[in-house]
Formats: sequence, C-alpha cells, structure tokens
Amino acid sequence: MHLAASHGPGSGPGPGPDNTVFYVCGVSLLLICLLKVPALLRRRNDLLLGAVVLLLFDGALVFFFAAPDSLAALNRATGIANFAAPVAYSAIVTFAGASLLLITNWRPAPPEQTRRASRVCIAVYLLVVAAINVLFWLGHAPVEQLTLFDGYYARTPFIREMILTYLVAHGVGTLATSVLCWRWSTEVQGSLRAGLRLLAPGYLLHVGYDVVKLVAIAGLWSGHRWDFLIDRVAPQTAAPSAALVVCGFLLPLAGPRLAHTTGSLRQLRDLSPLWRELRQVPTPGAIRTSLPWWSSPAVRLTRQKTRIYDALLALAPYCDAGVRERALRAALGRGEDRAAADATADAAMVVVARTRQHGAGPEPGPDTAPCPAPWRPHDLVPLSRALSSPVVAGLREHPGIPAESSSHD
Repeated sequence: MHLAASHGPGSGPGPGPDNTVFYVCGVSLLLICLLKVPALLRRRNDLLLGAVVLLLFDGALVFFFAAPDSLAALNRATGIANFAAPVAYSAIVTFAGASLLLITNWRPAPPEQTRRASRVCIAVYLLVVAAINVLFWLGHAPVEQLTLFDGYYARTPFIREMILTYLVAHGVGTLATSVLCWRWSTEVQGSLRAGLRLLAPGYLLHVGYDVVKLVAIAGLWSGHRWDFLIDRVAPQTAAPSAALVVCGFLLPLAGPRLAHTTGSLRQLRDLSPLWRELRQVPTPGAIRTSLPWWSSPAVRLTRQKTRIYDALLALAPYCDAGVRERALRAALGRGEDRAAADATADAAMVVVARTRQHGAGPEPGPDTAPCPAPWRPHDLVPLSRALSSPVVAGLREHPGIPAESSSHD
C-alpha cells in the first residue's frame, strides 16, 4: 500500500492508474477469499484454512484502502484530512502481524513455544496499531495527501514517528515471515514446499517496499527530495507480491487435491485402451448411469473402473488359464520382467475371452482350464498398457495359434 501523488486541501483525487492496480489486486484477493468460503463452511475445524481466508480478506482490505480514491472517500466521509492514513497503516501492519502469526502456528513446533511466540506477536502488533493511531492524533496533518503522505509529513513531529513505526513494524514482520517460510521450505516437500518457496519472495517484496520508502524519507532528512521512490518505485511491488502471497497460501491447500485430480486424469488416459477393448462386452445386471458434466475426474475414474470390472466379471467364464500360461512364457521369452509378463498374460487371456464370448474365436477345447470366477487383476493400468504387447498383437492376428508361435511371427 502506498500514499503517493499529492493533493492540496479540498482537491479531489486524481484518476491516475494507481487506483486500477490496487482495485484489481483487492478484487482478486476478495474473489479468491470468497471461493474458499464454501470449503471453510464444510471444514469448520480447519484452523489453517480459516486463517488463510481471514488473511486473504485482510489483504483485500489493505489494497482497497491503499487506492487513492478510497483514501479520498474515507477522508470526505469523516471530514478529517488524512484520516485514511492511520486506517490504511493499521491495516497494513495488521496484515504483517497476521502473516507472521499464521506462519508461526502453521510451522510444526512445540506447543508451548508456539503459544508463547503467538502471544508476543499479538501483543506487539496490537501495541503498534495503537501507537500509529495515537501518534496521528498527537500530530498535525492538515493538508490532504493521498499518495505522498510519507514524504510530505516525513519531518512533522509525531506524524514522522507514526510513519517510521508503521514502516519498521511492517518490514520486520514481513522479513521474519519470509525467513521462516524459506527455512521451513528446506524441511518439507511437495506442494507445501512449493507454496513456501512462493511466500518467501512474496513477503520479501513487502520488505523492499518498506526499504524504498525509508530510503526516500532518509533522503528528505538529508535535503534530497526523492518523491519518485514513494509514488513510482515502491508501488511496483504491489501486484507481484500479492500474486506470490496468494499462490503461496493456496498451493498447500489446493496441491493435494490438484495432485489427486491429475492422477485421476492420468489413470483415465491409461485405462482408455482397456475400456475400448471391453466396452462392447455385455454386462447383464450391471447398472450404467451417465454422470453430469461437472463430475470430477476422480468420480469418472471410479465409474470407469467399475465398468471395466463388470466387463471382466462377465468374461470370467471364457477365460482360459492355458492361454494365459502360454502368453506368459512367450512374454518372458521376449525379455519382459515378471510383472510386465504377468500383465501381458492377463491381457492375452482377456483378448481371447472377448473373442470367444462374441463367437469370433475358437471354441474351448477339452483341455481348456477356465479361471475361477470372478477373475479380477489387482491393477488395471498395467493390464491396459499390456494390450499393446506384441504377444497380444499376435493373438489378435492368429487367435487360433498358441501364443508361443504367434509371438514370433
């Protein structure tokens, strides 16, 4: 958040581009927050999710308060010049404290240590917010400044201390949060590590924002007017820091579900050959219902597996253990390892059983050894992949020839 292009008393806010940047970031955070509310209502005891939702909401408020138009509206509504300054500064400091508190409680640590650190964090940032507001009312800031407040009042008693208090408290809180996120990321894996690796630079950008403003203020104290650092350079951290922080918090929450969805989609793709092989197999008594278009990949995967198992169950009376044994020897003879050869043998038996059920293959001979029903493989994916084996391809071309012979054609 910044308070930068100045306006004199009674002047309205300019329509500059800064408003758009802050409103876009604020609306984005608010929308993401609202999207997580249904999950929070379903998982009321999920303290981490609740803390993230509150932090996203507070972050949205920070960006809304940071827009010059919002600052001007708040000043007009109260009739007090620069009333928006302590409000916005309090929101920013609260965001820094809440972020540090969240990481402190999120990271595994002894309970007593976490409680002690939480109490200190809450107490310190409550005092900082109180100090910001007390210093504002002790000072004198009669000229409305919407975007250059920090520079305009950098030498004004009490207001100067208020500005320094907010910048230092915000910088220390976000720096500590960034360091904790990075250290923790070296101890974990997966989506949590990815999220923490985004949070660390995201919060570091907040520190850069504070440092740039402190440099500008130090320049004013030494006789240099570096207003461009306040109203042009510092605000450039707003959008990237918001994006990194939001993604960093959402990744650990959405990561496991995303991984589960990706795995379901991968299995659906891998099972496609097997389903094409079995889709025409009659399954009397099996209930096949259509799913709504919004069904998740996991639900679709469950239905696909159920259909495949139903088809395999229907083929069980036609399965020939002799075909499987010959296909197994052929697969091993081609150099396949035992697991792959077993899958190839199962696939060969399924193909022959399907052709026999449809009356397209040879009738079982007197030496046929049917498999005990119900026959179901432990893993469908290897079975599906094995359908492309040369052994199975040979059986398709010459269903009446033993597998050993057809595999060498």
